[in-house]
Formats: sequence, C-alpha cells, structure tokens
Amino acid sequence: MAELKTKKNAANVEDFLAGISPEKKRQDAIALCELMKKATKTEPKMWGSSMVGFGDYHYQYESGHEGDTFLVGFSPRKANLTVYIMPGFDPYAELLSQLGKYKTGKSCLYINTLDDVDVPTLRKLIQSAFADMKKRKKD
Repeated sequence: MAELKTKKNAANVEDFLAGISPEKKRQDAIALCELMKKATKTEPKMWGSSMVGFGDYHYQYESGHEGDTFLVGFSPRKANLTVYIMPGFDPYAELLSQLGKYKTGKSCLYINTLDDVDVPTLRKLIQSAFADMKKRKKD
C-alpha cells in the first residue's frame, strides 16, 4: 500500500505562513491559525508541505488500512482557504446556516476569504469538530 505523503513534520508553521502570497491570503491564514489555536487550545503543526493541523488522530479501517491525521486543520490553497472538518458536516448544519459564504466537500470547508464568513461561527464550528474528533479518539 502506498505511504501517505501528508505526515506531521518539524517544519516551522510561522515560516510557512510568512511565505504565503498574496498578502490578503497570508493575513487570512495567520488569522485562521490564531483562531484555531484558541479554539482547540493546541499548538499547530505542519502536515506535509502545505497543511497546518491541530491535534493528532490515529485511524484504522476494517480493511486494515491505518494512518495518522490531525483533528482539525487548514491549508491556504491558491483558490481558497481549505478548512478540514474531519467529522464531515452533517452534525453542524445549524452552524453552517449561520456561517456565510462557503462551499463544502466531504470534510473540506472552502472559504475564499475570512471576510466572507462569520468568524465567531467559524470558531464554534472548529471547536465542535475538534471536540467531536477527540471523543472518537477515546472510543
């Protein structure tokens, strides 16, 4: 089985964030990182070359495939800020209805800019997803 490329590593999060361009994306990424630090009470770590993750989660599928990931995280992609909400979005419909302008994938929340969303609602979403993943970790 192929080895995952997205692993936690010792790269410096602040250096990564400082290298983001354009300036607005860098400012949003730094603000999002601070918001996630406060929401999770956890220090950020680099995962792969472009993902910032908070917390650790080891998973194992019935197939035997297993690996490690973060509880919540984000990546400042070229097109948008991608926020990783690992439990998916079904449990958070009420929060999403208050969030503002966004798109979703299976576990990805796509935001063009933080100006498009209600930041306190985003923080609640991140706190809830982080807490839900921590509960799964204990099961």
